[in-house]
Amino acid sequence: MNDNPGNIKTSFDFSSDSFKKYLANTSWLFFERILRIIISFVVAIFVVRYLGPKDFGLYSYVISFAWLFASFSSLGLESISTRETVKHPELRDKINGTVFFLRLAGGVVAFVLIGVTLTLTGEETYTSILILIFSGSFIFQAFTSIEYYFRGIVNAKYNAYALSVSVIVSSGLKVLFIIQKASLIYFVSASLAEYIILAFGLVIVYRMNNLSIFSWKYSKILASSLLKDSWPLALSGIVVMIYMRIDQVMIKNMMSEEAVGFYAAAVRLCEAWYFIPVTLCNAIFPAIVNAKNVSAEFYNNRMQKLYDLLTWLAIAIAIPVTIFSTLIIQLLFGNDFAAAAPVLTIYIWAGVAVFLGVASSQYLINENFTKLSFFRTSVGMVLNVILNFIFIPLYGIIGSAVATLLSYTISTFSIITTKEGRFQTRMMLKSFSPVTVVNYLRQSWQYLSAKK
Repeated sequence: MNDNPGNIKTSFDFSSDSFKKYLANTSWLFFERILRIIISFVVAIFVVRYLGPKDFGLYSYVISFAWLFASFSSLGLESISTRETVKHPELRDKINGTVFFLRLAGGVVAFVLIGVTLTLTGEETYTSILILIFSGSFIFQAFTSIEYYFRGIVNAKYNAYALSVSVIVSSGLKVLFIIQKASLIYFVSASLAEYIILAFGLVIVYRMNNLSIFSWKYSKILASSLLKDSWPLALSGIVVMIYMRIDQVMIKNMMSEEAVGFYAAAVRLCEAWYFIPVTLCNAIFPAIVNAKNVSAEFYNNRMQKLYDLLTWLAIAIAIPVTIFSTLIIQLLFGNDFAAAAPVLTIYIWAGVAVFLGVASSQYLINENFTKLSFFRTSVGMVLNVILNFIFIPLYGIIGSAVATLLSYTISTFSIITTKEGRFQTRMMLKSFSPVTVVNYLRQSWQYLSAKK
């Protein structure tokens, strides 16, 4: 890597072909995510109102329990697969095929582990059936290897097609079930159907590009190489899911299904925004990978801009939600969910740490510091479990929200304890400077003025 970039520009060049390429890719991703968010959000309001706090609490518990095992299915291959596609496009069929079979095997393992866990814990039969129904989605998620491929070649519109159709059909089923006054099991089945439809959709858009899944090849050597890099991410993913979902599982076991319903309603509103950092980072990850090959200055500059952007987006979301939390809950879910408002006020600020955590993960993956990623998420998980055990008996669901906020924040900045993470921590802290916002607004204004 050239550490002396000379006249390389590190400011945004809005007119460059590179910028336009990644802007187009990001636009497709945002279009799909915003469409999904709007449709899912509107339908979720009716689902929450229809099910009520108790049944919605059970529905949320079912999803949360299953997702605790999601990383056994994904194996941490998401960003690793995209990275390899960027670096070795000529190995397309081998990469896609190997990732597919690894994820398929992982999905089967996850399903079996869930079944064993339900048996050992003595979960209620009806609840176990609901969990196993949704857990079937892990099998079909193997086809997301196609999604990773399109990310790697910076062509997200095909992912957008498949993802949009899946959420539209799934949401349509939920609306139909509400009209028919169906029981909870139908709504869980609709969530499973979303992943089945997505799998078929991804195969179809892959074929639209004159590509065939029957050309995929499994490589034992490549599988070994991928797993060598991804296993810390897989372990990290397990830890992430535990500390993102364990609060709802603990609330159900320490309080009630109704309490989970109140808490989950607030969490759903907060997590609805998490598509922003994920979408942005997925779209520009190839640009970050390529920036490292240009110069250290260019690489760090792109990371700093990513931190700046995501920090202030998170703050811009948190402030109005905090001010109007009670009104938001009443308008969307009704007075029956009034207990969710204080949770929303606190939980929304965890988004700042989440946004920065997603951004810094791009650095950790690109530098292959996957063990550091695992360390960070382990810190968050341990803290979240401990704090929930302490705060839930004392403060109920509000205590759980505080536990989440504290654990997310400490986890994100815990990389400061390592030599590799100190510089990135300084960059993240620097992003809180108000000067950053002023500079970007001025730069955007100059660009718009020049276009007139």
